[in-house]
This record gives sequence, structure tokens and C-alpha cells, in this order.
Amino acid sequence: MASIFNALNIGYSGLNAAQVGIDTTGHNISNAETAGYTRQRVVTAAATPVSIEPGQRGNGTQITEIVRVFDSFVYNQYKVASQNKSYSDEMKKNLQELSTYFPDIQNNGIKNDLQNYFNTWQSLADNPSNSSLKVSLAQQTQTLTQNINQTRAKISDLQNSLNDQVAVNIEEVNRIAGQIAALNKSITSAESNGINNANDLRDQRGKLELTLSSLIGAKATEGQITSNNVVDSNISEGNGSYTIQVSGFNLVDGSSFHPIGIDKTGNKNGYNDLYYQRQDGVKIPFAEKITAGKVGALLELRGSKIGSDGEFEDGFLQDTMTNMDNFTKGLIEATNSVYAQSATSKMRSNNLSFSDTQSLLSTGENFKAGTFDVVAYDINGKEVARRSITINEKTVMDNASATNLLSDGITPNSIVDQLTAQKDDNADNNALNDINNILNPVFTIPANTLSIDLSPSFDSQGYTFAIEDNGTNFAGVTGVNRFLDGNNGKNISLKSDFKSDPSQINAFKLPSSGDNQTALDMVNLQFASVSFTNGLTTSDDTIYSYYDTMVTKIGTKANAVISTNESITAQYNAIKQEQDSISGVSIDEEMANLIRYQTSYGAAAKIITTIDQMMTTLLGIKA
Repeated sequence: MASIFNALNIGYSGLNAAQVGIDTTGHNISNAETAGYTRQRVVTAAATPVSIEPGQRGNGTQITEIVRVFDSFVYNQYKVASQNKSYSDEMKKNLQELSTYFPDIQNNGIKNDLQNYFNTWQSLADNPSNSSLKVSLAQQTQTLTQNINQTRAKISDLQNSLNDQVAVNIEEVNRIAGQIAALNKSITSAESNGINNANDLRDQRGKLELTLSSLIGAKATEGQITSNNVVDSNISEGNGSYTIQVSGFNLVDGSSFHPIGIDKTGNKNGYNDLYYQRQDGVKIPFAEKITAGKVGALLELRGSKIGSDGEFEDGFLQDTMTNMDNFTKGLIEATNSVYAQSATSKMRSNNLSFSDTQSLLSTGENFKAGTFDVVAYDINGKEVARRSITINEKTVMDNASATNLLSDGITPNSIVDQLTAQKDDNADNNALNDINNILNPVFTIPANTLSIDLSPSFDSQGYTFAIEDNGTNFAGVTGVNRFLDGNNGKNISLKSDFKSDPSQINAFKLPSSGDNQTALDMVNLQFASVSFTNGLTTSDDTIYSYYDTMVTKIGTKANAVISTNESITAQYNAIKQEQDSISGVSIDEEMANLIRYQTSYGAAAKIITTIDQMMTTLLGIKA
């Protein structure tokens, strides 16, 4: 039965509702600048009325719940946009840095050094005996090679930096995943009665979700999404089982999480490999699974798959270094192939990566089937002997033992055997003045080095010899009479003998005064077709064209990423604005609510004071 005390309770319910409204509004205002905070609303409803004749009487108000104004669909779009922006920003930043390593404009960069290098050869060709020009050539060559070394090192350093960043960000991913799992447990506990909403805990989790999505492209799913249009058309919240996945693998499953493993043991370069460990202990390679977010960009640039040689089999930086090594190797081999025609008294190859009995065409080096000529000159520069050496599928470096066989059981022919074979190179019926008499070739094991010396009697007579290639690239690969040391961008350099004594550089082909053929051929090399290979594929191009193509790939990639980044940023800003309009705190709106609740509080207080006066009057009548 309704009474004056029930009226007092009605006033109190209004007072309490206004107080909670003021508290919630104050909470919103206090967190207006808090990242990830979602504005909250107090939901009230009429309390259960008192049934009394002639009809039900109101029993005041009650607070049914405090909800956050949150739209799961818009928030998921926001997470995807944030993920795309994080990926694009990381790609843009690193590609812009990579582009600065190739400043091939305004007389800077490797291409300009190449042009100066060939111009110096031209100057030497014009005056082949000028010692100062040889010094200038040695200096310009070192400028070119050092610039190549430094550029290659910068790319490698950038790759190593990204490698370190991968580890740091994966550790952050694991830390966040652990926090989300702990929050899930707290949220479940707080909402277990089916009445309370763990709004602030859900905000904390949502903020971590957003970070996780930006880092690794993680996707969160939570039970069934339900809407609450009665309260606000923007409310749609998920409830139930909660998981976070990357490429179908669970990182978080309710209150448990599965960390991503980092392993760099057994890798000679110290690259951080990633794995996902199943419950049965099996480790699944995981780097290739991550294709989005900041880490996805890092892996796309750094590389995600480590080969048996410890190098990455993919990654834009790795491709760039491979192209640069191919370019450098092609430059070295083409240069050394030309310089090998300059007559000398001895030849020493590089330490070769293959054995004496391995078929040259199967080594993975840039040997080609065909022939090259070994030519001997007397002290006056007159050609005295010439022998053609053949390279085919049976050719090896040395066949010292008759038992040496190729994989098909065929006895090979060898470079050493062809040089030492008894032949009448001069067709003069003189068995004492042929290549096999003039030269003494030796293949040294285990250094795997080919040495070719003049026989002592011919050496004392001032004889010299050279190699003229007909397309086999033998001298280029082996470096038997080289101008450049090394075989890639890391180790290319001017031959050490020429560094210490540039006067040893030869501009001639024939050892005679005024000859400048080698220098002229070096000048023409810049316009000739050169073979560039990485052991698997080979392409023929000019030195300038191959380099321009490599640099263009970098520039095109960078420009495409920059252009895409502008579009992605615009999309992100638009979706963020929509997200903020739904869940963000509006100070103007909250201040209006504060005035409304203040008025409601005063009105409810007036009800109570009125009831108090009624009770005083009632008690006064009794007296």
C-alpha cells in the first residue's frame, strides 16, 4: 500500500538517478582526452509500480545499467584502417630512407662515379704512358668501389635494423596478448551476474586490440554481436567467447594466450625467425603468416623466409641487395675479362668456390660454353703462340687424376690439361715454342686457385701472355688477370697491387709502346652488353641500363607506397572521425547533460523537502 514513506522513496530514487548521472557525466568529462575511452550513458527506467486501487501508482525510477556508446562494426572498420595505415606508414618511412642511398641526381651517386671512372679510362687511353693518369684512375676506381661498398652496407644495416625491430614488436605483441587475456578474465568476472557492464575494462581491452591490430593485423572476434536501439542506435556490442587470431592461429583464446616465438639460434646472420608452437610442441614457421600491420611491413622489407645459406629468400631489401650484388659482380667480371687481354708475366685466380673436378658449367658461376684464346708475346710485343681453350659440359679446372669422372661417368677435359697438351700451336714443327712450353699452369688445392706462370726460360727472355675471351667469361669469373677484386657489393675493390702501385696498371693489350687497346676496350665496356647473373637467372644488359633499372625499381616502389599512403591516411582520418563521433566524448554535450542532471537533482531534492514538510505537518496534527 502506498504511503507517505513511499513518496519519500520516489524522491530518493530520483535523487539517486541524478547523482549517478552526474557521476557518469563527470567520468566522461574527466576522460575526454583519454585514448581509447568510450563515452558512457546511464540507462534508467520506471521502477515497478505499486498496484493499488483505482490503478497502479508510480514508484519512482531505477537505474537499469550503465552502458558505453560503442559500435562494433564501426570499431572494426577503424581497426582495419589503423592496421592499413600502420603498414603503409612503415613502408613509406623505410622506402624513403632506402631511396636516399641512391642519390643519382645532381652529380651524386654510383652512376656518376661510373661515368667518372670510364672518363678516366678515356683519359688514359689518350695518353697510355702517363703515370699521373694511372694514379687518377686508381683513385677514381676506389671512389666507385667504396661508394658501392658503403651503399650495400647501408642497405644491410637497414635490414639489420628492421630485424631488431621485428623482435621488439613481436615481444610487444606477446605482452599485449597477455594483458588482453588477463582483461578477459576480469571482464568475465565483472559481468558474471548478467547485470553489470565492465565498461572501463572493455575500453582497456579495445585499446589493446587496436594496438595489436596495428602491429600485426590481428583480428578479434567475440561471440554474438547484439544491438541496443532502445538506448542508442549506435550501440552494438559483442558478448561471449573471445579470440584473437592471425592467419587462423589463435594468439588469445579467452583468458589464455599463445605467444609467438622468436628464434635466431643456428642462423649465422642472427636474423630473428618467428614460430608458433602448437600444444603438441610442433613449431610452425610464422613469419610468412604475418602480412599486415607494422610487423607485416617490416617483414616484407626485411624478408620472412630464411634460406639454408642464412640469407633471406624474399624481402624487398634482400632483393635490392641481390640486384646490387648482381650488378657489381657483372661489372667486376666484365672489367676483369677485358683486362685479362693485357699481357702480363703471371696470372693468379681468386680463391674459387668450386673444386678442380666440378664441371665449370654446373658451378653456378657465370661460365659459358665456348672458347677463349691464350696468347703469348715476345719481348717486342710480337705474338709467338696462340691456343684456343674449349669450355663445354665436360670441362673442369684440373684432371690430374685419370680416375676423375663427372657424374655421368665421362672422363672430363680440363683447363690445365688443355694448356699442357702437346700441340704445335705455331704449325712450325717445333715442339719447343708452343703454349705448353711457354706456360706452366697449376691448380692448387685446397685454396682452389689457378696459377699460370711463364716457364723460367721464357720468363728470362721477357715473354708475356694474355687471355682473349670469345664469350666464355673464364677470365671474368676466375679473375686470373684482374683489375678489380671481389665478387659482390660487399667486397668489390681495386686490386691490391694497383692500390699500392698504380703504375702497374696497363692501358695496353700488346706489350709495346703506345698501345692503348685495353683502355679503349674499357671505355667501350660502358656501352657493351654485359651478363648479370645470380647463379639461377641471367640477363644481358648494359652497365648503365642494369643500374638504372635497379634504381627505378626502388623509386617506383617508394612512389607507389607514398601515393597509396595518402589515400590510406585519408580513409583512416574519415573512419576515425566517424568512430570519434560515436564513442568520443563531446564536452558541449556532457556539459548540457550536467546541467540537465543538476536540474533533475534539485527537483528530486524538492520532492524530499516537500515530503519532509508534509510529515512535519502530519506530526503536528497529532500533537
